[in-house]
Amino acid sequence: MGVIRVAVIGEHHAGHEPQDAIAPALHHSSAAAGVDCEVEWVATPALDADAGTRLGGFDAVWCAPGSPYLSLDGAIDGIRWAREHDVPFIGTCAGFQHAVIEFARNVLGVKSAQHAEYDPTASDLFIDELLCSLVGQTMSIRLVDEELQRIYGAADATERYYCRFGVNPAHRPALEGAGLLTAGVDARDGDVRIVRVASHPFFLATLFVPQTSSTLERPHPLISAFVQAALKSRAATGR
Repeated sequence: MGVIRVAVIGEHHAGHEPQDAIAPALHHSSAAAGVDCEVEWVATPALDADAGTRLGGFDAVWCAPGSPYLSLDGAIDGIRWAREHDVPFIGTCAGFQHAVIEFARNVLGVKSAQHAEYDPTASDLFIDELLCSLVGQTMSIRLVDEELQRIYGAADATERYYCRFGVNPAHRPALEGAGLLTAGVDARDGDVRIVRVASHPFFLATLFVPQTSSTLERPHPLISAFVQAALKSRAATGR
């Protein structure tokens, strides 16, 4: 049986359900794929300045819920490394939010792009506080991207949230124009809930937390797709 290695960016807080669910969800999907999965948490300060040295031995990267991180720059550098090196990436909740900030800073070139959780008065808030908190809510999502419809095998989904921050609608056109595709939206108001980078083999981020609904009998389809991407990445690198 093969093994894939997944780095989880963030500070691990035992007892925080969206974090505690990550390793089991990966094991659900890897078991279905007939492989083992090694999961290692990587604290954000360890990624400051040289993320590649710390992440280079992994087959895939997951940016976890649980912000604010100890090092915003470390989280951004880790996400950037995965994006620029075609390493499979998934970000959930805070991971989604920081993937948007990374893209805004390093693809759009808006170096002042900021997250309201770190600086609510910043002039370029790409991630802002939601008008209504989604913490603890289960909501319907329309999948507006063919790749996401293929992964789910459906045109809509129902997912759980633990977040208070989301994409600032004022910046959505610029993000989409630069290649950060909106792949899923809230069924009620059309706000962004899933993004992906189409030019990347697998770069996906969700405002919801799919890991919390995964079971051994029913692995979550997004996480299974992530595991399959990790397997392809491992095969391509010959590890």
